[in-house]
Amino acid sequence: MADTNTTDDVGTLGARATGIDAGNDGDADAAGATAGAGVEPAVLINPKTDIAALAELERHLYAHRYAQIGIACYGSSIDPAAAAADRGEAQAILEEEDQALLCSPETGAMLERLSLPHVAELLTPTQAAEVRVLKRDRSRLVDVPGEVQGAFTRLVSESDDVWRRAKAANDWESFEPYLDRVVHQMVDIAGFRDPQRNPYDVWLDDFEHGTDRAFYDAFFAQVKGVVVPLLAEIASKGWQPDRSVIEGKFDEGRQWELARDLMDLEGLDKRTVFLTSTEHPFSDALTTNYGIIAAHVYPEDVISNVFTMLHEGGHALYETGVDPSYDYTVLKGGTSSGIHEAQSRFFENYVGRSRAFAPHLLAAMAKHFRGQLGRVTPNQFYQATNRAEGTPVRVEADELTYPLHILIRYEIEQELFSGEATAADVPTLWKQGYKDYLGVDVVDYAHGCLQDTHWADGLFGYFPTYALGGAYGAQMRHRMIDEGMDFEGLLAQGDLSPISAWLKDRIWKYGRSKDPDELIASACGEPFDARYYTDYLVEKFSALYGL
Repeated sequence: MADTNTTDDVGTLGARATGIDAGNDGDADAAGATAGAGVEPAVLINPKTDIAALAELERHLYAHRYAQIGIACYGSSIDPAAAAADRGEAQAILEEEDQALLCSPETGAMLERLSLPHVAELLTPTQAAEVRVLKRDRSRLVDVPGEVQGAFTRLVSESDDVWRRAKAANDWESFEPYLDRVVHQMVDIAGFRDPQRNPYDVWLDDFEHGTDRAFYDAFFAQVKGVVVPLLAEIASKGWQPDRSVIEGKFDEGRQWELARDLMDLEGLDKRTVFLTSTEHPFSDALTTNYGIIAAHVYPEDVISNVFTMLHEGGHALYETGVDPSYDYTVLKGGTSSGIHEAQSRFFENYVGRSRAFAPHLLAAMAKHFRGQLGRVTPNQFYQATNRAEGTPVRVEADELTYPLHILIRYEIEQELFSGEATAADVPTLWKQGYKDYLGVDVVDYAHGCLQDTHWADGLFGYFPTYALGGAYGAQMRHRMIDEGMDFEGLLAQGDLSPISAWLKDRIWKYGRSKDPDELIASACGEPFDARYYTDYLVEKFSALYGL
Protein backbone atom coordinates (compact mmCIF):
# COMPACT_ATOMS: atom_id res chain seq x y z
CA MET A 1 0.00 0.00 0.00
CA ALA A 2 1.07 3.61 -0.44
CA ASP A 3 3.53 5.00 2.05
CA THR A 4 1.99 7.76 4.16
CA ASN A 5 4.45 7.82 7.04
CA THR A 6 6.12 11.19 6.46
CA THR A 7 6.31 14.49 8.32
CA ASP A 8 7.97 17.77 7.43
CA ASP A 9 10.87 17.21 9.84
CA VAL A 10 11.40 13.61 8.80
CA GLY A 11 11.08 14.58 5.17
CA THR A 12 14.00 16.96 5.60
CA LEU A 13 16.13 14.18 7.04
CA GLY A 14 14.89 11.86 4.32
CA ALA A 15 16.05 14.30 1.63
CA ARG A 16 19.48 14.37 3.26
CA ALA A 17 19.45 10.60 3.55
CA THR A 18 19.04 10.16 -0.22
CA GLY A 19 22.29 12.01 -0.66
CA ILE A 20 21.33 13.58 -4.00
CA ASP A 21 24.58 15.03 -5.27
CA ALA A 22 24.85 16.94 -8.55
CA GLY A 23 28.57 16.31 -8.49
CA ASN A 24 28.17 12.51 -8.24
CA ASP A 25 31.32 10.78 -9.49
CA GLY A 26 30.12 7.26 -8.76
CA ASP A 27 28.99 4.54 -11.14
CA ALA A 28 25.59 5.49 -12.55
CA ASP A 29 24.49 1.85 -12.50
CA ALA A 30 25.14 1.71 -8.78
CA ALA A 31 22.31 4.14 -8.18
CA GLY A 32 19.45 2.02 -9.46
CA ALA A 33 16.88 1.25 -6.78
CA THR A 34 14.69 -1.81 -7.14
CA ALA A 35 10.95 -1.43 -6.92
CA GLY A 36 9.29 -1.85 -3.55
CA ALA A 37 6.70 -0.43 -1.19
CA GLY A 38 7.39 3.24 -0.56
CA VAL A 39 10.59 3.26 -2.62
CA GLU A 40 11.36 6.25 -4.83
CA PRO A 41 12.52 5.94 -8.45
CA ALA A 42 16.23 5.52 -9.04
CA VAL A 43 18.49 8.57 -9.05
CA LEU A 44 22.22 8.96 -9.57
CA ILE A 45 23.86 8.63 -6.15
CA ASN A 46 27.46 8.23 -5.09
CA PRO A 47 27.64 5.02 -2.97
CA LYS A 48 29.76 6.90 -0.45
CA THR A 49 26.91 9.33 0.02
CA ASP A 50 24.48 6.49 0.66
CA ILE A 51 26.87 4.98 3.19
CA ALA A 52 27.01 8.33 4.96
CA ALA A 53 23.22 8.52 4.81
CA LEU A 54 23.03 5.07 6.42
CA ALA A 55 25.12 6.32 9.34
CA GLU A 56 22.93 9.43 9.64
CA LEU A 57 19.76 7.32 9.69
CA GLU A 58 21.23 5.04 12.33
CA ARG A 59 22.10 8.02 14.57
CA HIS A 60 18.48 9.21 14.59
CA LEU A 61 17.04 5.72 15.08
CA TYR A 62 19.46 5.19 17.96
CA ALA A 63 18.29 8.36 19.71
CA HIS A 64 14.67 7.23 19.40
CA ARG A 65 15.54 3.75 20.62
CA TYR A 66 17.43 5.12 23.64
CA ALA A 67 14.44 7.25 24.62
CA GLN A 68 11.91 4.48 24.01
CA ILE A 69 13.76 1.90 26.09
CA GLY A 70 14.31 4.34 28.94
CA ILE A 71 10.67 5.39 29.00
CA ALA A 72 9.47 1.78 28.89
CA CYS A 73 11.84 0.56 31.61
CA TYR A 74 11.39 3.34 34.12
CA GLY A 75 7.70 3.79 33.41
CA SER A 76 6.82 0.54 35.13
CA SER A 77 9.29 1.12 37.95
CA ILE A 78 9.21 4.75 39.09
CA ASP A 79 6.41 6.60 37.26
CA PRO A 80 3.41 7.63 39.38
CA ALA A 81 0.21 5.83 38.45
CA ALA A 82 -1.43 8.96 37.07
CA ALA A 83 1.33 9.35 34.47
CA ALA A 84 0.44 6.26 32.43
CA ALA A 85 -1.43 8.12 29.68
CA ASP A 86 1.30 10.77 29.44
CA ARG A 87 3.92 8.07 29.07
CA GLY A 88 1.85 6.34 26.41
CA GLU A 89 1.54 9.55 24.40
CA ALA A 90 5.31 10.12 24.48
CA GLN A 91 5.92 6.52 23.41
CA ALA A 92 3.39 6.82 20.58
CA ILE A 93 4.96 10.02 19.25
CA LEU A 94 8.41 8.45 19.26
CA GLU A 95 7.01 5.33 17.59
CA GLU A 96 5.33 7.37 14.86
CA GLU A 97 8.49 9.39 14.18
CA ASP A 98 10.61 6.27 14.23
CA GLN A 99 8.30 4.62 11.72
CA ALA A 100 8.28 7.70 9.51
CA LEU A 101 12.07 7.76 9.43
CA LEU A 102 12.48 4.10 8.63
CA CYS A 103 9.58 3.85 6.20
CA SER A 104 10.10 6.96 4.10
CA PRO A 105 10.49 6.34 0.35
CA GLU A 106 13.93 7.94 0.56
CA THR A 107 15.09 5.45 3.16
CA GLY A 108 13.69 2.59 1.12
CA ALA A 109 15.53 3.73 -1.99
CA MET A 110 18.77 4.19 -0.10
CA LEU A 111 18.60 0.69 1.42
CA GLU A 112 17.82 -0.84 -1.96
CA ARG A 113 20.78 0.89 -3.58
CA LEU A 114 23.08 -0.33 -0.82
CA SER A 115 21.81 -3.88 -1.45
CA LEU A 116 22.90 -3.91 -5.11
CA PRO A 117 25.75 -6.44 -5.54
CA HIS A 118 28.37 -4.03 -6.87
CA VAL A 119 27.51 -1.52 -4.13
CA ALA A 120 27.20 -4.06 -1.32
CA GLU A 121 30.76 -5.19 -1.94
CA LEU A 122 31.90 -1.71 -0.87
CA LEU A 123 30.28 -2.13 2.56
CA THR A 124 31.99 -3.43 5.67
CA PRO A 125 30.45 -6.62 7.16
CA THR A 126 28.84 -4.44 9.86
CA GLN A 127 27.32 -2.06 7.31
CA ALA A 128 26.02 -4.99 5.24
CA ALA A 129 24.37 -6.45 8.34
CA GLU A 130 22.86 -3.04 9.18
CA VAL A 131 21.29 -2.83 5.72
CA ARG A 132 19.86 -6.34 5.96
CA VAL A 133 18.35 -5.83 9.42
CA LEU A 134 17.03 -2.35 8.62
CA LYS A 135 15.32 -3.69 5.50
CA ARG A 136 13.62 -6.38 7.57
CA ASP A 137 12.58 -3.91 10.26
CA ARG A 138 11.27 -1.58 7.57
CA SER A 139 9.28 -4.38 5.89
CA ARG A 140 7.48 -4.98 9.17
CA LEU A 141 6.28 -1.38 9.35
CA VAL A 142 6.12 0.09 5.86
CA ASP A 143 2.58 -1.09 5.06
CA VAL A 144 1.14 -0.26 8.49
CA PRO A 145 -0.40 3.24 8.57
CA GLY A 146 1.39 5.45 11.07
CA GLU A 147 -1.83 6.31 12.88
CA VAL A 148 -2.59 2.60 13.33
CA GLN A 149 0.83 1.89 14.84
CA GLY A 150 0.58 4.96 17.06
CA ALA A 151 -2.87 3.94 18.28
CA PHE A 152 -1.56 0.50 19.17
CA THR A 153 1.31 1.99 21.19
CA ARG A 154 -1.13 4.16 23.12
CA LEU A 155 -3.42 1.17 23.69
CA VAL A 156 -0.77 -1.13 25.16
CA SER A 157 0.49 1.63 27.45
CA GLU A 158 -3.04 2.06 28.80
CA SER A 159 -3.61 -1.69 28.84
CA ASP A 160 -0.48 -2.29 30.90
CA ASP A 161 -1.62 0.26 33.47
CA VAL A 162 -5.07 -1.37 33.68
CA TRP A 163 -3.45 -4.80 34.03
CA ARG A 164 -1.34 -3.68 37.00
CA ARG A 165 -4.40 -2.42 38.84
CA ALA A 166 -6.44 -5.46 37.82
CA LYS A 167 -3.83 -7.91 39.10
CA ALA A 168 -3.57 -6.09 42.43
CA ALA A 169 -7.37 -6.19 42.79
CA ASN A 170 -7.79 -9.73 41.40
CA ASP A 171 -10.19 -8.19 38.88
CA TRP A 172 -10.25 -9.93 35.48
CA GLU A 173 -13.38 -8.10 34.32
CA SER A 174 -11.66 -4.70 34.23
CA PHE A 175 -8.84 -6.04 32.04
CA GLU A 176 -10.96 -8.26 29.80
CA PRO A 177 -12.05 -5.62 27.24
CA TYR A 178 -8.46 -4.43 26.85
CA LEU A 179 -7.31 -7.93 25.96
CA ASP A 180 -9.90 -8.13 23.18
CA ARG A 181 -8.82 -4.72 21.88
CA VAL A 182 -5.15 -5.67 21.89
CA VAL A 183 -5.81 -8.90 19.99
CA HIS A 184 -8.10 -7.14 17.51
CA GLN A 185 -5.51 -4.47 16.74
CA MET A 186 -2.72 -7.01 16.42
CA VAL A 187 -4.78 -9.02 13.94
CA ASP A 188 -5.41 -5.83 11.96
CA ILE A 189 -1.72 -4.87 11.96
CA ALA A 190 -0.74 -8.36 10.83
CA GLY A 191 -3.24 -7.96 7.98
CA PHE A 192 -1.55 -4.76 6.83
CA ARG A 193 1.83 -6.43 6.97
CA ASP A 194 1.02 -9.69 5.21
CA PRO A 195 -2.66 -10.27 4.34
CA GLN A 196 -1.89 -13.72 2.91
CA ARG A 197 -0.39 -15.04 6.12
CA ASN A 198 -1.99 -16.26 9.35
CA PRO A 199 -1.92 -13.29 11.77
CA TYR A 200 -0.44 -15.31 14.62
CA ASP A 201 2.33 -16.60 12.36
CA VAL A 202 3.25 -12.98 11.58
CA TRP A 203 3.84 -12.27 15.27
CA LEU A 204 5.58 -15.57 15.99
CA ASP A 205 8.09 -14.70 13.28
CA ASP A 206 8.60 -11.24 14.82
CA PHE A 207 9.83 -12.70 18.08
CA GLU A 208 11.77 -15.59 16.51
CA HIS A 209 12.58 -15.09 12.85
CA GLY A 210 11.85 -18.18 10.80
CA THR A 211 9.25 -19.72 13.12
CA ASP A 212 5.50 -20.24 12.77
CA ARG A 213 2.76 -22.43 14.23
CA ALA A 214 4.02 -25.49 12.35
CA PHE A 215 7.48 -25.08 13.90
CA TYR A 216 6.13 -24.63 17.42
CA ASP A 217 3.51 -27.35 17.09
CA ALA A 218 6.29 -29.83 16.27
CA PHE A 219 8.53 -28.48 19.02
CA PHE A 220 5.88 -28.60 21.73
CA ALA A 221 4.73 -32.06 20.64
CA GLN A 222 8.30 -33.30 21.12
CA VAL A 223 8.66 -31.62 24.52
CA LYS A 224 5.21 -32.62 25.75
CA GLY A 225 5.83 -36.21 24.68
CA VAL A 226 8.74 -36.37 27.14
CA VAL A 227 7.71 -34.02 29.96
CA VAL A 228 4.15 -35.24 30.55
CA PRO A 229 5.01 -38.93 31.08
CA LEU A 230 8.12 -38.01 33.08
CA LEU A 231 6.02 -35.82 35.38
CA ALA A 232 3.49 -38.64 35.77
CA GLU A 233 6.28 -41.05 36.67
CA ILE A 234 7.55 -38.62 39.31
CA ALA A 235 4.06 -38.29 40.76
CA SER A 236 3.74 -42.06 40.96
CA LYS A 237 6.83 -42.22 43.17
CA GLY A 238 4.93 -40.53 45.96
CA TRP A 239 8.02 -38.66 47.18
CA GLN A 240 9.07 -35.04 46.92
CA PRO A 241 12.14 -33.22 48.22
CA ASP A 242 11.63 -31.19 51.37
CA ARG A 243 11.09 -27.56 50.44
CA SER A 244 10.67 -26.35 54.02
CA VAL A 245 14.44 -25.90 54.34
CA ILE A 246 14.29 -22.79 52.11
CA GLU A 247 10.99 -21.40 53.40
CA GLY A 248 10.44 -18.67 55.95
CA LYS A 249 10.37 -14.90 56.32
CA PHE A 250 13.20 -12.99 54.68
CA ASP A 251 13.83 -9.30 55.25
CA GLU A 252 13.29 -7.33 52.05
CA GLY A 253 16.22 -4.97 52.61
CA ARG A 254 18.64 -7.85 52.98
CA GLN A 255 17.12 -9.50 49.92
CA TRP A 256 18.10 -6.47 47.86
CA GLU A 257 21.62 -6.75 49.27
CA LEU A 258 21.57 -10.40 48.21
CA ALA A 259 20.42 -9.37 44.75
CA ARG A 260 23.49 -7.17 44.36
CA ASP A 261 25.74 -10.00 45.51
CA LEU A 262 24.14 -12.27 42.92
CA MET A 263 25.06 -9.73 40.25
CA ASP A 264 28.70 -10.15 41.32
CA LEU A 265 28.40 -13.94 41.40
CA GLU A 266 26.99 -13.97 37.88
CA GLY A 267 29.70 -11.68 36.56
CA LEU A 268 27.66 -8.54 35.91
CA ASP A 269 29.48 -5.20 35.90
CA LYS A 270 27.71 -2.85 38.31
CA ARG A 271 29.24 0.11 36.48
CA THR A 272 27.04 -0.75 33.49
CA VAL A 273 23.95 -2.43 35.02
CA PHE A 274 21.34 -0.58 37.09
CA LEU A 275 19.08 -2.53 39.47
CA THR A 276 15.55 -1.33 40.20
CA SER A 277 12.20 -2.79 41.28
CA THR A 278 8.94 -3.59 39.50
CA GLU A 279 5.81 -5.75 39.71
CA HIS A 280 6.80 -8.07 36.86
CA PRO A 281 10.58 -8.55 36.46
CA PHE A 282 12.30 -7.60 33.20
CA SER A 283 15.61 -6.39 31.83
CA ASP A 284 16.79 -4.31 28.88
CA ALA A 285 19.69 -2.14 27.82
CA LEU A 286 20.05 1.24 26.19
CA THR A 287 23.66 0.51 25.16
CA THR A 288 26.36 -1.96 26.16
CA ASN A 289 27.23 0.61 28.83
CA TYR A 290 23.73 0.86 30.28
CA GLY A 291 21.81 -2.25 31.23
CA ILE A 292 18.72 -2.34 33.45
CA ILE A 293 17.43 -5.15 35.66
CA ALA A 294 14.04 -4.68 37.29
CA ALA A 295 13.31 -7.32 39.93
CA HIS A 296 10.98 -7.87 42.86
CA VAL A 297 11.33 -9.41 46.29
CA TYR A 298 8.78 -11.28 48.39
CA PRO A 299 9.33 -11.47 52.17
CA GLU A 300 7.97 -15.03 52.21
CA ASP A 301 9.96 -16.33 49.21
CA VAL A 302 13.67 -15.60 48.88
CA ILE A 303 14.03 -18.22 46.13
CA SER A 304 11.92 -16.08 43.81
CA ASN A 305 14.46 -13.29 44.19
CA VAL A 306 17.42 -15.62 43.58
CA PHE A 307 16.21 -17.13 40.34
CA THR A 308 14.74 -13.87 39.11
CA MET A 309 18.15 -12.26 39.46
CA LEU A 310 19.93 -15.13 37.70
CA HIS A 311 17.34 -15.07 34.91
CA GLU A 312 17.36 -11.32 34.34
CA GLY A 313 21.11 -11.29 34.82
CA GLY A 314 21.45 -13.64 31.86
CA HIS A 315 19.51 -11.15 29.73
CA ALA A 316 21.72 -8.31 30.96
CA LEU A 317 24.93 -10.24 30.25
CA TYR A 318 23.77 -10.73 26.68
CA GLU A 319 22.82 -7.09 26.16
CA THR A 320 26.02 -5.71 27.64
CA GLY A 321 28.10 -8.40 25.92
CA VAL A 322 27.25 -7.25 22.39
CA ASP A 323 30.12 -5.83 20.33
CA PRO A 324 30.32 -2.20 21.57
CA SER A 325 30.81 -0.99 18.01
CA TYR A 326 27.14 -1.87 17.43
CA ASP A 327 25.92 0.52 20.16
CA TYR A 328 24.58 3.27 17.92
CA THR A 329 23.25 0.92 15.25
CA VAL A 330 20.27 -1.33 14.69
CA LEU A 331 22.57 -4.30 15.43
CA LYS A 332 22.66 -3.46 19.15
CA GLY A 333 20.68 -5.92 21.26
CA GLY A 334 19.67 -9.57 21.13
CA THR A 335 18.86 -11.06 17.76
CA SER A 336 15.62 -12.72 18.90
CA SER A 337 13.51 -13.48 21.94
CA GLY A 338 14.44 -17.17 21.79
CA ILE A 339 18.18 -16.50 21.79
CA HIS A 340 17.63 -13.95 24.57
CA GLU A 341 15.67 -16.44 26.68
CA ALA A 342 18.39 -18.99 26.03
CA GLN A 343 20.78 -16.73 27.94
CA SER A 344 18.41 -16.00 30.82
CA ARG A 345 17.31 -19.59 31.27
CA PHE A 346 20.88 -20.80 30.88
CA PHE A 347 21.98 -18.90 33.99
CA GLU A 348 18.74 -19.59 35.82
CA ASN A 349 18.70 -23.34 35.19
CA TYR A 350 21.87 -24.83 33.73
CA VAL A 351 23.91 -22.80 36.20
CA GLY A 352 21.61 -21.79 39.05
CA ARG A 353 19.68 -25.05 39.46
CA SER A 354 22.71 -27.31 39.00
CA ARG A 355 24.00 -29.51 41.80
CA ALA A 356 27.58 -28.31 41.27
CA PHE A 357 26.76 -24.62 41.72
CA ALA A 358 24.44 -25.12 44.69
CA PRO A 359 27.14 -24.54 47.37
CA HIS A 360 28.03 -21.14 45.93
CA LEU A 361 24.43 -20.00 45.59
CA LEU A 362 23.60 -21.20 49.09
CA ALA A 363 26.66 -19.46 50.54
CA ALA A 364 25.61 -16.15 48.95
CA MET A 365 22.16 -16.50 50.51
CA ALA A 366 23.38 -17.67 53.92
CA LYS A 367 25.64 -14.61 54.13
CA HIS A 368 22.49 -12.49 54.49
CA PHE A 369 20.23 -15.04 56.20
CA ARG A 370 22.51 -17.05 58.47
CA GLY A 371 19.76 -17.85 60.93
CA GLN A 372 17.39 -19.31 58.36
CA LEU A 373 19.83 -20.90 55.92
CA GLY A 374 23.07 -21.45 57.86
CA ARG A 375 22.38 -25.15 58.47
CA VAL A 376 20.93 -26.02 55.07
CA THR A 377 23.22 -28.37 53.11
CA PRO A 378 23.95 -27.89 49.39
CA ASN A 379 22.21 -31.18 48.64
CA GLN A 380 19.08 -30.11 50.52
CA PHE A 381 19.17 -26.81 48.65
CA TYR A 382 19.61 -28.53 45.28
CA GLN A 383 16.73 -30.90 45.89
CA ALA A 384 14.41 -28.18 47.24
CA THR A 385 15.01 -25.87 44.27
CA ASN A 386 14.45 -28.68 41.75
CA ARG A 387 11.26 -30.14 43.19
CA ALA A 388 9.11 -30.97 40.15
CA GLU A 389 5.36 -30.57 40.59
CA GLY A 390 2.44 -28.66 39.18
CA THR A 391 2.19 -25.11 40.50
CA PRO A 392 -0.03 -22.20 39.40
CA VAL A 393 2.55 -19.46 38.70
CA ARG A 394 4.88 -19.64 35.68
CA VAL A 395 7.75 -17.55 37.03
CA GLU A 396 7.96 -19.74 40.15
CA ALA A 397 7.74 -23.02 38.20
CA ASP A 398 10.38 -25.73 38.34
CA GLU A 399 12.54 -26.49 35.34
CA LEU A 400 10.64 -29.63 34.28
CA THR A 401 7.08 -28.29 34.36
CA TYR A 402 7.97 -24.85 32.99
CA PRO A 403 7.41 -25.67 29.29
CA LEU A 404 3.89 -26.87 30.13
CA HIS A 405 3.09 -23.41 31.53
CA ILE A 406 4.24 -22.02 28.18
CA LEU A 407 2.25 -24.57 26.19
CA ILE A 408 -0.96 -23.50 27.94
CA ARG A 409 -0.36 -19.89 26.93
CA TYR A 410 0.60 -20.85 23.38
CA GLU A 411 -2.64 -22.78 22.90
CA ILE A 412 -4.76 -19.92 24.28
CA GLU A 413 -2.99 -17.38 22.06
CA GLN A 414 -3.81 -19.45 18.99
CA GLU A 415 -7.50 -19.58 19.93
CA LEU A 416 -7.64 -15.82 20.51
CA PHE A 417 -6.02 -15.04 17.15
CA SER A 418 -8.15 -17.54 15.23
CA GLY A 419 -11.35 -16.11 16.72
CA GLU A 420 -12.24 -19.40 18.39
CA ALA A 421 -12.07 -17.64 21.76
CA THR A 422 -12.39 -14.14 23.18
CA ALA A 423 -11.08 -12.63 26.38
CA ALA A 424 -14.23 -13.77 28.19
CA ASP A 425 -13.20 -17.38 27.54
CA VAL A 426 -9.65 -17.04 28.84
CA PRO A 427 -10.27 -17.77 32.56
CA THR A 428 -12.03 -21.03 31.67
CA LEU A 429 -9.40 -22.05 29.11
CA TRP A 430 -6.69 -21.19 31.63
CA LYS A 431 -8.24 -23.27 34.40
CA GLN A 432 -8.75 -26.22 32.07
CA GLY A 433 -5.21 -26.07 30.75
CA TYR A 434 -3.71 -26.00 34.22
CA LYS A 435 -5.89 -28.89 35.32
CA ASP A 436 -5.11 -31.01 32.25
CA TYR A 437 -1.37 -30.40 32.00
CA LEU A 438 -0.32 -29.71 35.57
CA GLY A 439 -3.11 -31.05 37.77
CA VAL A 440 -3.48 -27.61 39.35
CA ASP A 441 -6.67 -25.89 40.50
CA VAL A 442 -6.44 -22.17 39.73
CA VAL A 443 -7.76 -20.34 42.78
CA ASP A 444 -7.90 -16.73 41.58
CA TYR A 445 -7.12 -14.43 38.66
CA ALA A 446 -3.97 -12.89 40.14
CA HIS A 447 -2.34 -16.32 40.28
CA GLY A 448 -4.06 -17.37 37.07
CA CYS A 449 -4.70 -15.50 33.85
CA LEU A 450 -3.64 -12.12 35.29
CA GLN A 451 -0.21 -13.28 36.45
CA ASP A 452 1.75 -12.16 33.36
CA THR A 453 2.12 -8.71 31.83
CA HIS A 454 2.86 -9.94 28.30
CA TRP A 455 -0.64 -9.84 26.81
CA ALA A 456 -1.31 -6.40 28.27
CA ASP A 457 1.84 -5.22 26.49
CA GLY A 458 0.83 -6.75 23.16
CA LEU A 459 3.55 -9.42 23.30
CA PHE A 460 1.54 -12.22 21.71
CA GLY A 461 3.98 -14.69 20.21
CA TYR A 462 6.64 -14.08 22.89
CA PHE A 463 5.70 -16.87 25.31
CA PRO A 464 6.76 -19.78 23.07
CA THR A 465 10.29 -18.37 22.96
CA TYR A 466 10.73 -19.07 26.69
CA ALA A 467 10.48 -22.81 26.09
CA LEU A 468 12.49 -22.57 22.88
CA GLY A 469 15.18 -20.62 24.73
CA GLY A 470 15.46 -23.41 27.28
CA ALA A 471 16.02 -25.86 24.44
CA TYR A 472 18.58 -23.61 22.76
CA GLY A 473 20.47 -23.42 26.06
CA ALA A 474 20.60 -27.20 26.42
CA GLN A 475 22.21 -27.47 23.00
CA MET A 476 24.75 -24.77 23.88
CA ARG A 477 25.60 -26.56 27.13
CA HIS A 478 26.05 -29.83 25.25
CA ARG A 479 28.38 -28.15 22.76
CA MET A 480 30.52 -26.63 25.53
CA ILE A 481 30.98 -30.06 27.11
CA ASP A 482 31.50 -31.76 23.74
CA GLU A 483 34.32 -29.32 23.00
CA GLY A 484 36.09 -30.30 26.21
CA MET A 485 34.87 -27.70 28.71
CA ASP A 486 34.73 -29.06 32.27
CA PHE A 487 31.30 -27.51 32.73
CA GLU A 488 30.45 -29.13 36.07
CA GLY A 489 33.96 -28.55 37.37
CA LEU A 490 33.74 -24.83 36.64
CA LEU A 491 30.38 -24.64 38.41
CA ALA A 492 31.84 -26.49 41.39
CA GLN A 493 34.61 -23.88 41.55
CA GLY A 494 32.08 -21.06 41.22
CA ASP A 495 33.96 -19.85 38.14
CA LEU A 496 31.47 -18.75 35.48
CA SER A 497 33.95 -16.70 33.45
CA PRO A 498 34.88 -19.44 30.92
CA ILE A 499 31.19 -20.17 30.35
CA SER A 500 30.41 -16.49 29.85
CA ALA A 501 33.43 -16.15 27.55
CA TRP A 502 32.14 -19.01 25.36
CA LEU A 503 28.68 -17.43 25.17
CA LYS A 504 30.11 -14.00 24.44
CA ASP A 505 32.30 -15.34 21.64
CA ARG A 506 29.59 -17.54 20.08
CA ILE A 507 26.40 -15.59 20.80
CA TRP A 508 26.52 -12.24 22.60
CA LYS A 509 29.01 -10.28 20.55
CA TYR A 510 27.03 -10.70 17.33
CA GLY A 511 24.00 -8.74 18.53
CA ARG A 512 21.45 -8.69 15.71
CA SER A 513 24.02 -9.25 12.97
CA LYS A 514 23.22 -12.97 12.82
CA ASP A 515 19.78 -14.61 12.78
CA PRO A 516 18.85 -17.32 15.32
CA ASP A 517 19.31 -20.32 13.02
CA GLU A 518 22.69 -19.03 11.87
CA LEU A 519 23.81 -18.41 15.46
CA ILE A 520 22.81 -21.87 16.65
CA ALA A 521 24.45 -23.59 13.70
CA SER A 522 27.70 -21.65 14.08
CA ALA A 523 27.82 -21.86 17.89
CA CYS A 524 26.80 -25.52 18.18
CA GLY A 525 28.15 -26.93 14.92
CA GLU A 526 24.73 -28.14 13.77
CA PRO A 527 21.14 -26.91 13.34
CA PHE A 528 18.75 -26.66 16.28
CA ASP A 529 17.78 -30.02 17.76
CA ALA A 530 15.35 -30.20 20.70
CA ARG A 531 16.55 -33.67 21.67
CA TYR A 532 19.39 -32.13 23.69
CA TYR A 533 16.73 -30.43 25.82
CA THR A 534 14.51 -33.46 26.33
CA ASP A 535 17.51 -35.74 26.98
CA TYR A 536 18.80 -33.29 29.57
CA LEU A 537 15.44 -33.18 31.39
CA VAL A 538 15.12 -36.96 31.43
CA GLU A 539 18.68 -37.43 32.72
CA LYS A 540 18.45 -34.76 35.42
CA PHE A 541 15.06 -35.60 36.86
CA SER A 542 15.46 -39.37 36.58
CA ALA A 543 18.57 -39.04 38.72
CA LEU A 544 16.94 -36.67 41.20
CA TYR A 545 13.89 -38.89 41.69
CA GLY A 546 15.61 -42.25 41.30
CA LEU A 547 13.53 -43.27 38.31
